[in-house]
Amino acid sequence: MSDESASESAATFVEDVLLEGHIVDSLILPKILDEITTLGGTFEIKQINIGQRRADPSSATLKVSAETADLLEKILTSIGQHGAVPVHQQDCTIVEADMDGAFPSGFYCTTNQDTQVRLHGTWIDVSPQEMDCGLRISAAGDAADCLPMCQVAKGDRIVVGRLGVRVKPLKRELSANGAFAFMNSAVSSEKPKGILVRDVAAEMRKAQRGEGKILVVGGPAIVHTGSSDHFSTLIREGYVDLLFAGNALATHDIEQSLFGTSLGISMEQGNVMDEGHEHHLRSINAIRRAGGIKAAVENGSLKSGIMYECVQHDIPYVLAGSIRDDGPLPEVITDTLVAQQRMRELIHDVTFCLMIATTLHSIAVGNLLPARVKVVCVDINPATVTKLSDRGSFQTVGLVTDVEPFLRVLVNELHNE
Repeated sequence: MSDESASESAATFVEDVLLEGHIVDSLILPKILDEITTLGGTFEIKQINIGQRRADPSSATLKVSAETADLLEKILTSIGQHGAVPVHQQDCTIVEADMDGAFPSGFYCTTNQDTQVRLHGTWIDVSPQEMDCGLRISAAGDAADCLPMCQVAKGDRIVVGRLGVRVKPLKRELSANGAFAFMNSAVSSEKPKGILVRDVAAEMRKAQRGEGKILVVGGPAIVHTGSSDHFSTLIREGYVDLLFAGNALATHDIEQSLFGTSLGISMEQGNVMDEGHEHHLRSINAIRRAGGIKAAVENGSLKSGIMYECVQHDIPYVLAGSIRDDGPLPEVITDTLVAQQRMRELIHDVTFCLMIATTLHSIAVGNLLPARVKVVCVDINPATVTKLSDRGSFQTVGLVTDVEPFLRVLVNELHNE
């Protein structure tokens, strides 16, 4: 502190900030202090009140100092993402967008953590919450939402700068045990998988009882690894409320139903079938001739599989296309922005997300989810989970394993309640 006090004498730009909430047990306070010094500023803890019990909130008032106004602004903007707000508060600054498809200069860039804006002296919640967006204020001045850049319309009332905006950092779970206690633990293939599977099962049971909503983001490896039956069981038993995937998952699931193969490989014998390389195209063609997946289920030509169960149990799904898709299936949304928007419309009340063996879809959906949504990413490649965290989805718990044993153990755990 003596070095910081000495350097503070040269600092001429100062602002007091307030931190409130679980700033000690969630390690928010030390993170903010480290960020201040790392960015070249200094701090003084003017007042601190620490909650006596784990459920009690704490508060601290800090004096933040910097040698230039620009540096102080940089520091305040950075620590504001962790919930630090100026003691002397004011309403947010609003500027009308001057063109379609772009924010005004200096717009506030959102995180995935719950955010509030100050309007007419009152803090109001931003809803829905999404990272990498701007903040739009309603015409009546009584509501705020996160607005993607591509959806900006000329005249939209956009928040500029950090003043009048505060973030409510995600607090740690009060339970000392379980995979979700620390949320952002490191990715490792050596984690105790049994504990994580039990925690996943517990979250899924809560949702099935009506205490939440489960989103599954799935890749074609669910089919390739022989896990379709496990996944279909989850759907039939009410453990899947929403499915996001691509053309490949649906195509190979339907291929297995129609031909007993996935990518031409027999799912029973494991050998390459004669002319098996044609099966995925013939599957797509059959569905297109039927008029779509639902129509194929209704006319009796599609009798099993993941997509069959989704139709039979009225599970909404979004199949987002890519440039490498064959066909694609009629339900595949080939316009990326349209697919993105459809996902936004469906995720509002999701409380738990299970991402299984799909890097690009997992990262894309992670960008749309608020931090309060618990996320488990299962992939044989640890880089998938690392990329999710690097992109800001820090709440993700990663499990490095193959898909089939995970889903098999998960189904058994759900049956063993």
